[in-house]
Amino acid sequence: MNKIITINSNKLNKSIETKELLNKKLTEAGFEVCYDFHPDTELIISIGGDGSFLKTVHDFNFPQVPIMGINTGHLGFFPEIYPDDIDRFIENYKKEDYLIQEITLLQADIYTKKGKESVFGVNEVVIKGDRSRTIHLNLTVNDRHVQNFSGDGMIISTPTGSTAYNYAAGGSIVDSRLEIMQLTPLHPINTNAYRCFTSSIIFSNDSLIKITPEYRFEDSILIVVDGVERRVNKLSSVNLFLSNLKIKLLRMSNYEFWGRASEKFL
Repeated sequence: MNKIITINSNKLNKSIETKELLNKKLTEAGFEVCYDFHPDTELIISIGGDGSFLKTVHDFNFPQVPIMGINTGHLGFFPEIYPDDIDRFIENYKKEDYLIQEITLLQADIYTKKGKESVFGVNEVVIKGDRSRTIHLNLTVNDRHVQNFSGDGMIISTPTGSTAYNYAAGGSIVDSRLEIMQLTPLHPINTNAYRCFTSSIIFSNDSLIKITPEYRFEDSILIVVDGVERRVNKLSSVNLFLSNLKIKLLRMSNYEFWGRASEKFL
């Protein structure tokens, strides 16, 4: 019985060419290739950049089979294989010469007058106003009030997401082997009128972060999950915590987080 591998690609010419080449080489190596998620799929390959990788994870509803990426984009922190490495990858994959990295997802339970909706982020969940003005949010951690925040918003990220929007906003890079959450303020106001943290905060893996808008100011909130915006009206609160849900990243056997971080950022 053929082993099934699912390929998902963005629409860039280089990605489409790579998809066709990968299909040909996988078929020659004895694999069956499909472009939709098959119940018997043993591996998902995303072709593109980090955005394509995240879209694949969400489109396939956080599958429990390993996912790997081939980089035809720019930064490419998730996809570590390049088109020229396809032959080497197939050879190593057949020999089971690779690593599986488990990524814990960030869960956000969004409460409105209509009920609760749960969303999951690989990198981060961002809470900010839907207009270009200051947003006012109450921050509670483990049922203890921490601060009344005023600024552009907050980023709550996973260690995996620490190198993404969080890093661009001045947050810290976190070793991907740790299970923590990081909250990074976006342009906090720190004056006599408003007192806010001006640097990121690290929370343990069993923490519950609760964010509540002050509705004397806010009526509509933007919640951005891995770069995808959703506008939420009449938001009551957002509870954020590390989920029991995980995804599996297939990495080459020589993968090491800090080597990768140094290569991409330094």
